[in-house]
Amino acid sequence: MTDMTYARYLALDDLLACQHPQSELDDEMLFIIIHQTKELWLKQIIREMKLAKAQVQADALVPAYKALARVSRIQAVMTLSWDVLSTMTPSDYTRFRHVLGPSSGFQSDQFRTVEYMLGLKDGGFLKYQEDRPEAQAAMREALQTPSIWDDALAAAARAGLPIPGEVLGRDFSQPYVANPTVETAFLTVYREPERYWELYQLAEKLVDLDDAMATWRHKHVITVERVIGGKRGTGGTAGVSYLQATLAKRAFPELWSLRTQL
Repeated sequence: MTDMTYARYLALDDLLACQHPQSELDDEMLFIIIHQTKELWLKQIIREMKLAKAQVQADALVPAYKALARVSRIQAVMTLSWDVLSTMTPSDYTRFRHVLGPSSGFQSDQFRTVEYMLGLKDGGFLKYQEDRPEAQAAMREALQTPSIWDDALAAAARAGLPIPGEVLGRDFSQPYVANPTVETAFLTVYREPERYWELYQLAEKLVDLDDAMATWRHKHVITVERVIGGKRGTGGTAGVSYLQATLAKRAFPELWSLRTQL
């Protein structure tokens, strides 16, 4: 039996053979590696989110903090990677942009799966995975099952907070709509943190995720504007204007709005 080696354990030969630039330009290799690295981190985020969701569903809120904290740290690393990509100038990108064709990060199934797990549901993105049935199935599962916010609301109801039945029994494939009764319930949590300490800490861990996602989106906008200005995106989106429209997205709206009432 051959001894395990660093390269064999990490499948380095396979990993390092996964980059297939369509040009000879150094900047295209950077572009590929940045995006492949993001996809690896998204894979880990999905794994951590599944763990956290299972723990919240089992009322093991304290153990869930670790997975959620890890996700927010990964999000921070992903945000920093935009700084590396921004070393590529507009002239650099223009030289190989044509080889991308209609491909775009807009089509990332793992990013949409993460959004669905957070509660940002939009089934319209499933169509981009018609040629990848396994990826589409994973997206559909995340779309149709409760998000981490739905799990948190169910946990809050089990803890005795007045979460409306129509919220707990909603169609999980649809976008979550902020509910004033939910805000009132979590106002109680924030006004009595000692009594609801586990829910209070869970809520703040979720805000960390929303905060990090907003920061990631903002840095994405700045980087894209720096590299392509106001040009349309490669996947047919409006480019910067489309990305700017996503900045206001919040997965846990009541955890933001309640702060005004404290």
